[in-house]
Amino acid sequence: MHHHAYLWTGPKARFDQESLRRPPHPEPPPPGSSPELIQRYRTAAVEFPASDLPPLETAYWLAKPGSLVRGTWQDAKAAAAWLSDRLTEYAPRFASESQRSGTRLSTLVTSAAERLEAGGDVSLGFYLERPAYLSLALVSCAPNHQLPTLPCPLGV
Repeated sequence: MHHHAYLWTGPKARFDQESLRRPPHPEPPPPGSSPELIQRYRTAAVEFPASDLPPLETAYWLAKPGSLVRGTWQDAKAAAAWLSDRLTEYAPRFASESQRSGTRLSTLVTSAAERLEAGGDVSLGFYLERPAYLSLALVSCAPNHQLPTLPCPLGV
């Protein structure tokens, strides 16, 4: 098993576009469905895999292009170290002062390492100054425990 890192930052309004963060239903609408339903399905089928927006379910990062992977590690602690570096980098921009606490950030990193070692995924989100949002994710791969049928985006 290995772990992939993902990072997204952008306008909170874009992050809130949930329809772009949801994968299409596994089966297309049945014949005779409303044109609106068919169009929603087609839009999701095209937009979801190509969008850089964080998926609603963390494991679905694996369905995104490999170019969105920010790092890959075999070792859970090395993946958690990447997370620690990103938290340190972005903490000065966190909208909430309580989220900047070194103790809190250290606890998040320790918890992330433990979760990854158990085969889980990690997803964290923070409001940044101005209406912006930061999403950080570490996703276990080959296989992912939540969605074991998803292939590795990098073919690792």
